[in-house]
Amino acid sequence: MRDLSLSVHHITRVEGHANITVDVRKGEIKELKLEIVESPRFFEAMLRGRSWEDVAHITSRICGICAVGHTAASLRATEAAFDFVPSEQTVLLRKLIIDGETMQSHLLHVYFLVAPDLLGVGSVIPLAATHPEVVKRALRLKKLANDICYVVGGRAVHPISMVVGGFTRPPTAQELGGLRQRLVEAVPDLEATAELIKALPLPRFENPTEYLALKSQAEYAFYDGDIASTDGDVTPVKDYRQKIRETVVEHSTTKHVSGNRQSLMVGALARFNNNHEQLHPLAKKVARDLGLRAPCHNSFMISVAQVVEAVHAAEDAIMAIDELLGRGLKDEPIKVPVKAGSGVGAVEVPRGTLYHEYSYDSKGVISDSNLIIPTGQNMANIEFDLRAILPQILDKPKEEIAHTLEMVVRAYDPCISCSTHLLDVRFV
Repeated sequence: MRDLSLSVHHITRVEGHANITVDVRKGEIKELKLEIVESPRFFEAMLRGRSWEDVAHITSRICGICAVGHTAASLRATEAAFDFVPSEQTVLLRKLIIDGETMQSHLLHVYFLVAPDLLGVGSVIPLAATHPEVVKRALRLKKLANDICYVVGGRAVHPISMVVGGFTRPPTAQELGGLRQRLVEAVPDLEATAELIKALPLPRFENPTEYLALKSQAEYAFYDGDIASTDGDVTPVKDYRQKIRETVVEHSTTKHVSGNRQSLMVGALARFNNNHEQLHPLAKKVARDLGLRAPCHNSFMISVAQVVEAVHAAEDAIMAIDELLGRGLKDEPIKVPVKAGSGVGAVEVPRGTLYHEYSYDSKGVISDSNLIIPTGQNMANIEFDLRAILPQILDKPKEEIAHTLEMVVRAYDPCISCSTHLLDVRFV
């Protein structure tokens, strides 16, 4: 029957500012709010009046970690508006670069943000002294993933060769062959990553929700598919507004999102729960070894799902390179038929399903847009998890309560970029 009040102000490393407020009286939660107080960034307004040729380069700046995903979603939305179907080579290269971004983001989160929490240190810096080989492994894998993005996209961050209709410069066979060799050589590092996460003590926690992800009959979907729910329904991407319902909440500048329930989850665990049968063989083995089974309702297992997806992405990248080399790389002319129209593009980025929707006039000038980001889709569910776990830890010391709440938020990997504490909790 404990009384507890806590207040967190100006949380950093979430690409903005946020507060968390908790008030418990006699063991009953009177108030629990995750307040996002970041000022709007107005990207949708920035796009109005811009040419179709500029849109993807602008929207890639929404996020430095998911720049490839924003570029791919943007290109797909514009191509849908123009009724343009890209070549098979273009699609394969886009899938390959998404594999690279998936690997680098997931490995960054697991090694630099989650592992220090579970090992009881404040950041990755102490681990460089106590576990140097682990840190070196993390850096090797992240460099490989970054190099995939560099070779395919022309830059490791904010790709420049990905454009509407294709690539201004496709990679060479020699470049792809070098990446393939490094991916094969990276398999032991990926297996060691799985062993590391297996040894870390993840909290036990169950809080079922609705899990949404793209789903395709052809593959574990990152680039294409319909919107699948673990509740059993499937929605075409063009009808995403019927499934992804946004609501303005008083305590946050980020809208909350719901589907069939009061909240939903997107991201690695949601993709696994929907698509686990389509993982590549080594990724399936890693999932079994790590005890990840579908359906999984433990949000702390997002990190485990990320490791599984990193292994899958490496396998998928090797397969994509083999197909590209087998077909023979070509310099394909880019001819885009500009016309008036509207289109939706959706891809899976590390943190979940990303939606871009554009409307163009007959000159290819954008008149309206709508962007729905994965972290925003997860916000209501993070709050849902905080509300579920708090009663379970009210008998713990204040410092342990604070640390557990930090881990709940960090588990979702909400676009933070370094391994410091997300929540600076002060009890009042």
